[in-house]
Amino acid sequence: MKRIAIHHREGSFSEGWIQYCNKNGIDYKIVNAYANDIIKQIDDCDIFLWHHSNYDYRDALFAKQLLYSIKNKGLKVFPDFYTNWHFDDKVAQKYLLESINAPLVPSYVFYTKKEAMAWVRSIKLPIVFKLRGGSGSSNVKLVKTKKEAFNLINQAFGSGFSQFDRWNHLKFRLSNYKAGTESISAIPKGLIRSVIGSSYSDMCSKEKGYIYFQKFIPNNNYDTRVVVINGEVIAAERRFVREGDFRASGSGQYSYEDINLSILEIALSVAKRLSLQSVAFDFILDEDQKPLIVEISYGFGIGGISGVPGYWDKNLNWYNDKFRPEYWIIENLIQEAT
Repeated sequence: MKRIAIHHREGSFSEGWIQYCNKNGIDYKIVNAYANDIIKQIDDCDIFLWHHSNYDYRDALFAKQLLYSIKNKGLKVFPDFYTNWHFDDKVAQKYLLESINAPLVPSYVFYTKKEAMAWVRSIKLPIVFKLRGGSGSSNVKLVKTKKEAFNLINQAFGSGFSQFDRWNHLKFRLSNYKAGTESISAIPKGLIRSVIGSSYSDMCSKEKGYIYFQKFIPNNNYDTRVVVINGEVIAAERRFVREGDFRASGSGQYSYEDINLSILEIALSVAKRLSLQSVAFDFILDEDQKPLIVEISYGFGIGGISGVPGYWDKNLNWYNDKFRPEYWIIENLIQEAT
């Protein structure tokens, strides 16, 4: 094997990859995925690793295309096509999960205003509205009235939606402060961001021409985040809903006890069937206590999941040891490249 190329971003998997290489004497170099000569930079490498983000407009523009091109060059890449193509796209995930009959929360997408309006007239509310992109509960709203639903549909097929909801971001900061997961400095930061917006939303076009809903399933005061790496290693946490809200993602309130093992079995099965190198599932329970997938993501924050007291293997044997997804990702690619 030659070398490993790593695009470094603070707070991402790259910190673990660099640590792993230093610890194990693996030859690597830091490269800049945004550079015009990135293809030339990796001429002497066998593996390319980039934990690209859904918060950086540059990543949204070209990360998937670059990774696929580097794969065609002959390198092993993370994330690969199967792991990556549906990242930060809830509509794509709907089709993907439905194609293998995975237990997805009932989801609905419309591409004409007429069809969307007719559907809303026929259903009972509330319903959950989402944009196709966004994480940490951003771009997610509970729609309680027909009027609110019709307004959203008109906007979806009219002026469109900014990919950064300023008011929702401020409320998110306030609720996190009340929950004790952020300091008092979160409030002025949220106020500033609510005024000036974000570079991501400024550079990206508005979301329009479609509308996406998911069934609202009540009485879930937490969701279960399950992470599967290489179809071999699995960890899980419960994430609690913020007070006065219906969303758990981004709350920063975790528990690692009383994990439903049937959820782990579903996650392992889906990850293997879809050939995912890395995936985080968000599960809730329906009215009959059956697990349903809300959404999936190859890249995930490790702040909560890194605190688990151990992990399971693919046979659901328990290991009382530290969960290091970054390590297992890079180890698997090294094995494939040798």
